[in-house]
Amino acid sequence: MARGWLCTAMLRRCSSHIFKTVILLFVVSFLWLQLRIVNLKPDLFNSPKNHYSDPELTFFANFSAIVNSVNTTTPANLMMLSDTIEEMNSLQAVSNIEKFGPLNENDVVIVIQVHNRAQYLYALIESLRQAQNINQTLLVFSHDLFDAHINALIQRIDFTKVMQIFYPYSIQLHPNEFPGHDPKDCLRNMKKEEALKKGCNNAKFPDLYGHYREAKFTQTKHHWWWKVNHLMDGLQITKNHIGPVLLLEEDHYVAPDFLYILRMMENLKITKCPQCNILCLGTYVKSYNYAAFTKKIEIVKWLSSKHNMGMVINRTLWDQIKKCAKAFCSFDDYNWDWSLQHVSATCLPAPLTAMVAIAPRVFHIGECGVHHRGKDCSSDRVVHKVMRVLSSSSHHLFPETLTVHQSFRKPFKAPKGNGGWGDFRDHRLCCSQVKNASIDCS
Repeated sequence: MARGWLCTAMLRRCSSHIFKTVILLFVVSFLWLQLRIVNLKPDLFNSPKNHYSDPELTFFANFSAIVNSVNTTTPANLMMLSDTIEEMNSLQAVSNIEKFGPLNENDVVIVIQVHNRAQYLYALIESLRQAQNINQTLLVFSHDLFDAHINALIQRIDFTKVMQIFYPYSIQLHPNEFPGHDPKDCLRNMKKEEALKKGCNNAKFPDLYGHYREAKFTQTKHHWWWKVNHLMDGLQITKNHIGPVLLLEEDHYVAPDFLYILRMMENLKITKCPQCNILCLGTYVKSYNYAAFTKKIEIVKWLSSKHNMGMVINRTLWDQIKKCAKAFCSFDDYNWDWSLQHVSATCLPAPLTAMVAIAPRVFHIGECGVHHRGKDCSSDRVVHKVMRVLSSSSHHLFPETLTVHQSFRKPFKAPKGNGGWGDFRDHRLCCSQVKNASIDCS
């Protein structure tokens, strides 16, 4: 009997040791791949300088070649995946830092929120590659999905410093429990009376429209809030950074002069708009006229539906926003930008004032996503359109000066939430991301 127990205990210890060894080997292999893979087939990324000449023939052909040529693996089970992500987040590895040097205090940090659209992300990376002075930045890719193909794209970046961080409360890591979808959670359209009778987890907390949470919609706001908190107050390389922070997403695309315009807007802000606290490099326009608008900058009250793309913030603004964590985390809206609009209208010392590039330097190329169903999801159509716009307008980029236009618009009321954020568990998780213990978010 004692002998059998001893054998069982030894087997358990051996299994535990093997499991830990496998995890360690995976992490080491992953980091080795991150350092070495840039040397594999570099011609796939090194497109000609004037890559707009015939984009339809080569652009996404390169993407397909890369994705199909890289042999990567994803950990086979959730425990291994969770441990891998925890280890990678704790390492805080920065690729290419030996080549490009440390992060200087006024360098631009570009943080990119990534889900699962590798083809859009490839287009964004290639547009970043073409940008002037991109080698003086730090790219931080923030993921809510561990995906082998996406990791392969990022590990090949060789034109500036790169980090990857992984949102630790993702649906991928929690598929059958909060913040994923717990089988015991209430269904979205269940009536409250029925939910209370059934006794499902969140029966007492429908949103303001009577609906219960859907994990796939709440994740984006959670990820956005975690990402900015982690970047500004968690990562060693950025937690004391005082330079500009540009917020991008996987389905954005940048112009070659986006950093040049960002720096010019920073200088213009000092003399023309010291009250401006957000710079916006992207706007939603139906047509592009760089000949008329390339030099023009508009000063407006920040509006989430118009100015949520290519936002540039700094530590001064972030210190104000995080003090409003309770307003952000408890507002019944699953959109981070509408929640920020609520913070602007109800909590900040003054509503956000934006300095906006009328001729955009950041573009939205994502035809499909959370809010776009049933549309033509051909990822190359909009990319090619933007590439052609930039090619035809290339002689209007890099203007020598900027001019300011003050816009006078009617004041707007604080927005009513879109719902989807009534569950107190979401409020608590959101509040828990704030790094500063002195901030009350309860």
